[in-house]
Amino acid sequence: MKRLLFLSLLFSISVFSLVAQKDTVEIAAVGDIMLGTDFPEKKYLPPTHKADILLEPLTPFIDSSDIAFANLEGAFNDGAELVKRCNDPSVCYAFRTPQQYFSVVAKSGLNLFSLANNHMFDFGMPAVDSTLVLIDSAKAYAAGIYKRPNAIFMRDSITYGFTAFSPNKGTNDFHDTARLVRMVKALADTADIVIVSFHMGAEGSKHQHITRKKEMYYGENRGNPYQMARLVIDAGADLVLGHGPHVPRAFDLHNDRFIAYSLGNFCTYSRMNLDGPNGLAPLVKIRTDREGRFIDGQIVSFKQYYGKGIVLDKMHRAAKKIQSLTQTDIPECVLRFEKNGYFSK
Repeated sequence: MKRLLFLSLLFSISVFSLVAQKDTVEIAAVGDIMLGTDFPEKKYLPPTHKADILLEPLTPFIDSSDIAFANLEGAFNDGAELVKRCNDPSVCYAFRTPQQYFSVVAKSGLNLFSLANNHMFDFGMPAVDSTLVLIDSAKAYAAGIYKRPNAIFMRDSITYGFTAFSPNKGTNDFHDTARLVRMVKALADTADIVIVSFHMGAEGSKHQHITRKKEMYYGENRGNPYQMARLVIDAGADLVLGHGPHVPRAFDLHNDRFIAYSLGNFCTYSRMNLDGPNGLAPLVKIRTDREGRFIDGQIVSFKQYYGKGIVLDKMHRAAKKIQSLTQTDIPECVLRFEKNGYFSK
């Protein structure tokens, strides 16, 4: 009897210890994923036997993470018809990745995806639907379109709420700020930690800096990232993960909640400019308490080369770039950066 009581007590202590460990969580995040496209030609796809290694260097760095986020810059589909208007397909940027390539994403450990961007609907709803089937089959989560505006799920005793926004048709439109605030508040009422993703801001190396103003790109209102991040945090968001400019941007804190204004490209095999800052591919790992308050983080720097996957960058160029942009663009930010990409308050 005493032995049974001892074992029961030991089991209770072990369970308690496991629960206590979840007072903190680790969320990993990268930017745009686009593993090649068979439109307008199959030459923009990696060879099948080489595709498996595209994200291989990422996996060891996210194995310990509770959540691992990426923006899917385009749908996974076999043969859906082009919906996007293209006068000349040879210079039209429309992305359709064959479904078999999703296994590369699933094996990497990524498990949370934004669908809110300007390429998800290039091939219409059939391509979006096939992508959702693949994500669900991998027991991952996604949000950001009217068909799936948000996701609520539990992992290791923590309830997460996730939603994503862009200015593009079919997605959660961030210009509808009343709906945006309602959605975030509703998630905050349900979840312990609320993650919000934005596809916002002008694109390219000329747009690395946060202006704190509305950003226009080819006549499209790409929002005010500085203002939008604060709007959703004030509504209850705990992490804001930006992408869209195809370059890394500054980090920030607001009310002890973490903001990445843009995580840039991460693994974009073809039809993307990867020169200079466009080829920097940061992975950010954020540690928060169970209520979403920022504790500390790390930037793991990768580099992209055209027609290849990601390569670990021992020169830490992505981390150095983000540190420099943060100090220049958000000088009042309390984040302190250390060597090798570590940062804290």
